[in-house]
Amino acid sequence: MRRKKDVTLRDIADELQLTVHTVSKALRGLPGMSEATRKAVFMTAARLGYRTKERELSLGYEKIPLLTTNRRRFTIVLLQDTPFYRTQLQGVQERLHELGHTLTAHVLPEFTDGPKRLERWLEQAELTYSDGLFVPPAMPEPMESVLLRLPMPKVLISYPPPAAPVDSVIWDVETAIHQSVDHLVDKGHRRLLYIGDIRSRRGFRLRWSAFQAALRRHGIEAAAEPMTELPTTPEQWRKELEERLRSGGYTAILHATGNTLNTLLFVLQSLGLSVPNDISLVSMPDLEDPRFPQLSRPSLLIRETGRRAAERLLWRIANPAEPYEHTRLAGTFIAGETVADLTR
Repeated sequence: MRRKKDVTLRDIADELQLTVHTVSKALRGLPGMSEATRKAVFMTAARLGYRTKERELSLGYEKIPLLTTNRRRFTIVLLQDTPFYRTQLQGVQERLHELGHTLTAHVLPEFTDGPKRLERWLEQAELTYSDGLFVPPAMPEPMESVLLRLPMPKVLISYPPPAAPVDSVIWDVETAIHQSVDHLVDKGHRRLLYIGDIRSRRGFRLRWSAFQAALRRHGIEAAAEPMTELPTTPEQWRKELEERLRSGGYTAILHATGNTLNTLLFVLQSLGLSVPNDISLVSMPDLEDPRFPQLSRPSLLIRETGRRAAERLLWRIANPAEPYEHTRLAGTFIAGETVADLTR
């Protein structure tokens, strides 16, 4: 097998049938290619073990060992086995494997009595004997609190609660909201309807406050109450959406929790509205959906966050006395074709 130090840009370029120049630009974060191409370059480089001198120096400066004979065993607790969690898990696993460590994933069973049952389950599963713990996003806050109290190094893959004694890594949804509003305003839209949960999670609450801040930054009147809940049936949602669009004069929708994108598109179609001719749309799905390749959206760095979380937990083990740090990874905005240009 090819040794890591022997892997070159030419090896990556040949495998992907790209030029060396394109591969070099991708790894340096320069523009001039699609997000899919950039992602393919990074994934291939990671799989082949390519590492730039700059990356090795960076890890050295952060006191993260490149490889170690002290093989550590880490744990991640997941709520569900879904494509979202698998993507995040893959990022964590890849990085730990590259650095010589292992990861075990545990999917939480459903608890009827909440945190107390969770504490008993943690003891039975012997999770406290692992070298470190990854706490994923979307964890109910009482259960998250139990995990954050465990006496081991931890990284929270979410926005941290106030004063939490833990390092955190998360994709930057606030920047993503600002990018989305900027794109819509640049295209001449000033009446924006926000659709999404604004209460159940810290990240969702931050999205809503970022939306209001972005409007103020552009001198747009503060937003009215958003459409926040998906009613029992699409028909109920259709009636509410129809009323909002008719009374509010909206020209665009910012769909801030993209897991209901299918329902939204179905409702718009039932109202006889096409995207972007009748209504423009920016959505924020957690993962790229091949069914909607032309969707205008911010890029949420789910897998990359997993990789960075792995590095952060190793850093915490090597630097136990250092202050806690909170890292946000900001992606780019993908213009797509679902936003009409009203400035023409």
